Amino acid sequence: MKSERGREGLEGPRRPLGDSGAAADYKAIGKIGEGTFSEVMKMQSLRDGSYYACKQMKQHFESIEQVNNLREIQALRRLNPHPNILTLHEVVFDRKSGSLALICELMDMNIYELIQGRRHPLSEKKITHYMYQLCKSLDHMHRNGIFHRDVKPENILIKQDVLKLGDFGSCRSVYSKQPYTEYISTRWYRAPECLLTDGFYTYKMDLWSAGCVFYEITSLQPLFPGANELDQISKIHDVIGTPAEKTLTKFKQ
Repeated sequence: MKSERGREGLEGPRRPLGDSGAAADYKAIGKIGEGTFSEVMKMQSLRDGSYYACKQMKQHFESIEQVNNLREIQALRRLNPHPNILTLHEVVFDRKSGSLALICELMDMNIYELIQGRRHPLSEKKITHYMYQLCKSLDHMHRNGIFHRDVKPENILIKQDVLKLGDFGSCRSVYSKQPYTEYISTRWYRAPECLLTDGFYTYKMDLWSAGCVFYEITSLQPLFPGANELDQISKIHDVIGTPAEKTLTKFKQ
C-alpha cells in the first residue's frame, strides 16, 4: 500500500540542517563495519555518555545544500520517528573538511549476525515477531513514497527483539522516473524484474527481498544464492518455474 504522501519526491518538509553537531562531541569506541561508501563506528556522546552508531561517509561534501540533498538523510527525516525504522539522532557536517556523519541509534546486531552459525532455527513465534515488524517498516516506508532497494539481513537491525530497517543509502522515491540506472540490491535478494529489465522496477522489489529474508530466517540458508546474474535467474527458475507468457511479454516490453 502507498498513499499520495511523498508525491513530491524524497525531500519532504525541509528544515535547515546547518552544522547540527560536532565530531568533538563524540568519542570513538570501535569499528562496527565498513562498506563501499561508508564505515560505521560505535561512538559515545561526551555530552550524556550515551552510545550511538556513527555512519561516516567516505564522500566529500561541498556544502550544506549537497548534504540536504542526500537521499538517505531525506528518507530518514521523513520516516522518523517510527518503531521499526532506524532513528537518526543527528547529522554532523564539517564545513572545512567536507566530512559527513550520520549519528544513529545503536542496535545490538543485524539479522545476518543473529542467524550466522546457528545450528537450530529460531522459534516460530520469534520469526513471526520479526517478520511482522519488517512488514510494518516496509508499509510505513512505501506509504511515505520511498522504497529501499537493498532489503537484506545485514540491513535489518535488532535490539531486545525490536527490529528496525536501516541503511537507506540506495533508497528512491516511488514516484521517480524510470528507468533506474544505478546498481541496486544485493544479488541474492534481487527481484526478477531487476535482473531481467534495464532499470524498470517498482517498490514491489522490496517485498521480494523481504520474502527472501523470511526464508533465510526460517531455514538459516539463503533462498537464491546465485554466483552471478545468470546463475541467480537460474536458481529462481528452479524454484518458481517458468513465468507465464503474459509475464514474459511484460519483460520484453
